[in-house]
Amino acid sequence: MEKNKMKRVASPIIRLPGVHSVGVIGDPGCEGLGTYNMKVYAGALEESGRDDITLVVGDLVPTGTAHYYQIIREMTEILAGNDVYSLRGNHDTGAYTEYFGQKNYALLAENFAVVVLDNAVRSFEEEGLALLSEVLSMGEVRQVIVAFHIPVPNHFIQNCVSEEEFCRLKKAYGPWKEKVKYLLCGHVHSRFVDQVDGIPLICTGGGGAMIEDVSKEIRACDVEHHVVHFYEKNGTLEYRISNLSEDCYGKERKNVVLRQRLQETVEGELMAHLRYLMFADRAERRGMERIANLFRALAASEYHHARNFYSVLERPAAFMEAAETYVPGEEFEHEYLYRTMEQYAAEHESPLARQAYAGASAAEKEHASLLKKAADPENFSEETIYVCPICGYVMTEESASERCPVCGGPKRQFETYRAGTK
Repeated sequence: MEKNKMKRVASPIIRLPGVHSVGVIGDPGCEGLGTYNMKVYAGALEESGRDDITLVVGDLVPTGTAHYYQIIREMTEILAGNDVYSLRGNHDTGAYTEYFGQKNYALLAENFAVVVLDNAVRSFEEEGLALLSEVLSMGEVRQVIVAFHIPVPNHFIQNCVSEEEFCRLKKAYGPWKEKVKYLLCGHVHSRFVDQVDGIPLICTGGGGAMIEDVSKEIRACDVEHHVVHFYEKNGTLEYRISNLSEDCYGKERKNVVLRQRLQETVEGELMAHLRYLMFADRAERRGMERIANLFRALAASEYHHARNFYSVLERPAAFMEAAETYVPGEEFEHEYLYRTMEQYAAEHESPLARQAYAGASAAEKEHASLLKKAADPENFSEETIYVCPICGYVMTEESASERCPVCGGPKRQFETYRAGTK
């Protein structure tokens, strides 16, 4: 395996002959380096590997300790398809320079340059601004991308550097403004394109962190994880944005042994989750609240383990199409599987199993009905969902009665799931 794909920058100016494109990844690690988030980063590296080099525009890690830098570096070395450069984000503190070298530097590609400036603490460093002026003054340099982490003032968000800092940047590039083709930043876990000082500003934070609502105009549901590609076309520097599917990476699924072990591990973690929840219920009934609390926490931990393992295996449909893909399974359980097993249990005088299958069958029918409504997520209107903790039956605000229609459990015990709350 080729080593040192993730570059430690030792010189302020690096010449890269033969480089004609760069893939840009934003904010892969600021929310943590768990498997669930890193799957997106892995997919982003795979997509940006189509270019000659990759640039990560900040927030590689949740906090700048050697431990996290080592994790992200090792993962990048294995997964990257090209050389990877980075700039410092506000989360990339501490040991950043030890791992990645200079904070301000310039990449001189074949027919364009990328000037990387550190503004992780919401101000540009003098040495970075001086470097920008130096590179722009070079006769050989005609097209420049100026990259930094925190956005400059724009029309979409207020989470940016001050106007005074932007004036310092404009003063540095002012004499050669016509060479500055793009301003590029991360920090915001979304994506938008704006015009500032007559220059396109591209903000990309879709390389791992969960996409967030930015404004009424830029909602999380309208933005996908993504990579930005800059490339030359007929001598001109252009860009395009490639959305990442939610099935953006699948290397581990191709290993038959690993896939089987992962499936077994998911099942084991989910069984542990269930066992701990049931023991927590037993402890609560005996008045042992602290023990119940412990086992609920352990159950939550086991669930998150299962989620991480399953995320390696999962091949989800696109989000807006996903809800309806669950309907056939619910209908099969309700219409055939559970009814068949209920009948089998009755024939073999097994009343508890029969009761469990009968209750679950009724719930699965309601699941299918709600999922069909959720297939149009923009118009799904159910604000409150109730679950009977005795048998698992599901009810809406309109259908909930004083007692569960399946097992008779009282409404005061129903678990309430209300939109916008956790």
